[in-house]
Amino acid sequence: MKYLSRQWLMVLFGVLALAAQAHADDFRVGFVNTDRIFREANTAKAAQAKLEQEFSKREKDLNDLGNSLKAASDKFEREAPTLSESQRAQRQKQLLDQDRDFQRKRREFQEDLNARKNEELQQVLERANRVVKQVAEAEKYDVVLQEAVYINPKHDITDKVIKALNATTK
Repeated sequence: MKYLSRQWLMVLFGVLALAAQAHADDFRVGFVNTDRIFREANTAKAAQAKLEQEFSKREKDLNDLGNSLKAASDKFEREAPTLSESQRAQRQKQLLDQDRDFQRKRREFQEDLNARKNEELQQVLERANRVVKQVAEAEKYDVVLQEAVYINPKHDITDKVIKALNATTK
């Protein structure tokens, strides 16, 4: 009786192994390169253009302020030998205050830009994820990866996703 039970278990394991192999043959994996989506998809390009438009004036103002600070510093360097001690100290203090103000404005600009960029990229990513899900369901993928050390190019569905994403934004 014990022998029959072992034989039965061996047959059962064999059948399970065959079923697992058959299931593994049907298992479809896809890969999406998120960096390419952020570079090539129309929604990402539109988000980048929106950010450039939104921040271009502030960036120009900041660059102008930096240039005028540099010019004032250069002028101070040229005139410093001819200034009295009190004049030199006063101009140095003014330059330091202006530089501190410039650095603060530049930091605030960068923080605002990064926050808005993250908001826009998050929206692009959410749209892209919806499209990835649609492509995966339509083509019967079991899993779609966004990060991997290595992917065989035959599993890369990024072009399909970009094409579908661009089609939904037209």
